[in-house]
Order: sequence, then structure tokens, then C-alpha cells
Amino acid sequence: MRQATFSSAEDASEYLANYIISKVNNFQPTPSKPFVLGLPTGSSPEGVYARLIKANKAGKVTFKNVVTFNMDEYLGLKPTDKQSYHYFMYDKFFNHVDIPRENINILNGLATDIDKECANYEAKIKKYGRIHLFMGGLGPEGHLAFNEAGSSRDSITRRVSLVPSTIKANCRFFENDESKVPRYALSVGISTILDNSDEVALIVLGEAKAAALEKTIHGKKNDAQFPSSYLQDHPNALIVCDNAAAGLKSKL
Repeated sequence: MRQATFSSAEDASEYLANYIISKVNNFQPTPSKPFVLGLPTGSSPEGVYARLIKANKAGKVTFKNVVTFNMDEYLGLKPTDKQSYHYFMYDKFFNHVDIPRENINILNGLATDIDKECANYEAKIKKYGRIHLFMGGLGPEGHLAFNEAGSSRDSITRRVSLVPSTIKANCRFFENDESKVPRYALSVGISTILDNSDEVALIVLGEAKAAALEKTIHGKKNDAQFPSSYLQDHPNALIVCDNAAAGLKSKL
């Protein structure tokens, strides 16, 4: 596992955005050979998305031959709901770059047949062969996507129950009312991420993530109670973080 640590969240975001740009450009994707990119939601990747948008508008990268798969979605929220991850992704990224809409893949939180929706998502990922780069965030308790504590190494895309700590953490997006936070979500699994991705890159920012990052890198391997620990066995994992997340005090 490699780690790149920067003095600020801005510098970390700039680095990862440039890293993604170089990966896409060096791949030289075409319609028949697209670059496949896994994407997260949340506050941590927002800076990366902003910089990718800026680079796209400046002509430094194109997403015309990029296919994306998002990690997760709340169950029961319409795509037009401002708290849905579908809305987030279009608002923060997709509406501002040149990616074809048919290349965007997000789990359907309104699916009537949940098992079929999840199976189809897994099958579509496998149809493309590999996810070339899966960008992710890190939950304060070691979550990857909505893979909560107890998620198994062989888990795949499925419906998950959100634990009380996740509901409490996410209620800030729902008028600080825990009763408004969905209790279930659809999420790719640990196996979906690790076994189908050539590379996994996490963006980890802020002091609140320091304990989680320490356990991710140096904690017990393959600890189901701390899902990000599974990354220790991935052959090509990159952690991009700021000093605060790395547990370092900024110099005055």
C-alpha cells in the first residue's frame, strides 16, 4: 500500500486529480476500449471532482471514452432527491464534463427487484473486464462505500442495512434529523472493489479520519469489523491524504 501525504486537503485533491488525469490520458481510451473509473460520493472527493472539471474545461482531459461505476446509493430516494447520490454525482461532476450519459452507471435506489438490480450491476462491471482505477473515500469506522462493520471479504453488490453510527453521521445532510435518513442502501461489495479493480485510490482528508486511516494501514489485516483493512492485501492500493488525516500536526 502506497501513501502520498500533503500539507493540505487542497494539495491532496490536486495530486489525486492529476493522477487520475494521467491515468486516463496514458490509457488513450477509445469507444471500443474505454477507461473504466470507479467513483465515490461524500465531501472528501469534492475537491478532486472540482479539479477534474477544471481540467476538462481546459482541454487537459476528456471523459468521452470513460465509463464510470459509482459505489453506492440510498434505497428509496429518487434521482432528483438532493440527498441521493445520483443527484450528488450529476451536481458535483457529471453535469460539468463531457462524459456521455450512457457511460454513467449508478445503482437504482428505486429498483423494484433489488436482487436483479445488484446482479445486473455486477454483471455490467464484469462485462467491461476490469475497473482500471477505483477512487474511494474512507468512513470514520473503516467503511468502504456502504460496507459496514461485519462486511465479508467476498461480499458483492447488495442491499445493506445502515448501522446507527452511519445514520447519525449522515443526518447532517437530512436537516440533522436521523428519522429522515434512509435505513438501507445499495452498495458494491468488498469483492466488487478489490477483485475487479486494477488499482484502488482512497482520498482521506481531515483529523476525523486519522484513527480510521491508521487502522486501515497498520491495523489487523482482513478485519471484518474494519472493512478498509481488506485493502492491505490489494496489490495496487494508493492512499492520498492530508497531514491532518495522517495524524501529523501542520507546521506554523
